[in-house]
Amino acid sequence: MANDPGKNLLFAGVGGQGVLLVAELAARAAIHAGFDAKKTEVHGAAQRGGSVVSHVRFASKVYSPLTPAGEVDILVALEKLEGLRWASFVRPSGLIILNEEERVPAQLTDKPVEYPRQIDTFLIGKGFQTVLINATEIATSLGNYRAANIVLLGAIADAAGIPMDSWMAVIRQHLPPKILELNINAFENGIELKRRTHAAASHLTDH
Repeated sequence: MANDPGKNLLFAGVGGQGVLLVAELAARAAIHAGFDAKKTEVHGAAQRGGSVVSHVRFASKVYSPLTPAGEVDILVALEKLEGLRWASFVRPSGLIILNEEERVPAQLTDKPVEYPRQIDTFLIGKGFQTVLINATEIATSLGNYRAANIVLLGAIADAAGIPMDSWMAVIRQHLPPKILELNINAFENGIELKRRTHAAASHLTDH
């Protein structure tokens, strides 16, 4: 992996969505593939549904785990509002994967608040490659809504530039046997959904 620029990833969501797990899997997959990788996390009242964020950077050599604003290659937002909150960290034309799940921030649940509409449309208008995925619904159909984070991880597998065998090796090594098959299915569903979305977008561009 000499002189490989690698990628800067940012995972954002709220407590209980498994943000830290998918960040850990991404970092381990990068290391398995031969990259130097660093990870850090920032979280507030995670147990009460507060914001949770994790930076993952991998390249031939990484000196800091924190990605500066404007330099994130891929943002994975497990909750839509968190995608909007962290979009300023994404480089121009960078990729944003948005889960359709909407959760009012924990600190506002006792107040009348209107959830922002058309977040994906706004982000597209800002020039980001934005893909909206109903990962929670997909995971529920597979047997457990908690696997939504793994669906979203699958959605970035190709774009991250990490070989598929590294992803699969890490998933098999670090997820409990009783939920392994579910999570492999979730990961593969995320891969296929992103590929179909990309193919559809390419088709529209060609016309």
